[in-house]
Amino acid sequence: AEAATSAIDRARSMTANNPPKIGGILLAAGGSTRFGSPKQLAIYHGKSLIRRAAETLVSSGCDLNVVVLGAEIEASTEELQGLPISICLNENWKSGMSSSIKAGLEYLLNLEPKLDAVLITLCDQPHVTTDALQLLLSEFQANSALVVAAKYGKTIGVPAVFSRELFDQLIHLEGDKGARNLIRSRNDLVTIEIDAAAIDIDTPSDVDQL
Repeated sequence: AEAATSAIDRARSMTANNPPKIGGILLAAGGSTRFGSPKQLAIYHGKSLIRRAAETLVSSGCDLNVVVLGAEIEASTEELQGLPISICLNENWKSGMSSSIKAGLEYLLNLEPKLDAVLITLCDQPHVTTDALQLLLSEFQANSALVVAAKYGKTIGVPAVFSRELFDQLIHLEGDKGARNLIRSRNDLVTIEIDAAAIDIDTPSDVDQL
């Protein structure tokens, strides 16, 4: 009941004159065990996956953005040159994706303690566009749901927008499942069909097929 009340209050406060402050997190810290080399540096249509995903996030309209790095810090940082995006280093990246979510969210809250929501996205979904991310953000602003997530096939997951009411749960996630279980546990979940999110890259052959 308390969460529902806070969600309603948040929805009422989000007007054209008082839009929510939303931060963006790009997760790009993994060691790409299945890929065999840092897949965030793999080239697709002339750009590395991390550069492509960072440009997409920056263009989405979030108030501030951060990319979480762990493996291949120097090369990844070089790929991000010139973009208005902060870099957060996750020293615990080997423990799984959840640690990167925690690191990215805590970094954003240090920059802007009054964030209303966070958009989490990945670097290995190269067909996710700025328009798709903006659709998630628009739905969040128009809806009182605490989570607005992408739906592709039978999967519901990131990219997704999480309200401030869920920040504590995001920070206390564990393991390599990321926010998947948190998303699926929500009865008030809103989903947006983003078929392009189904195309992700796990192996070098995936890049070749794309």
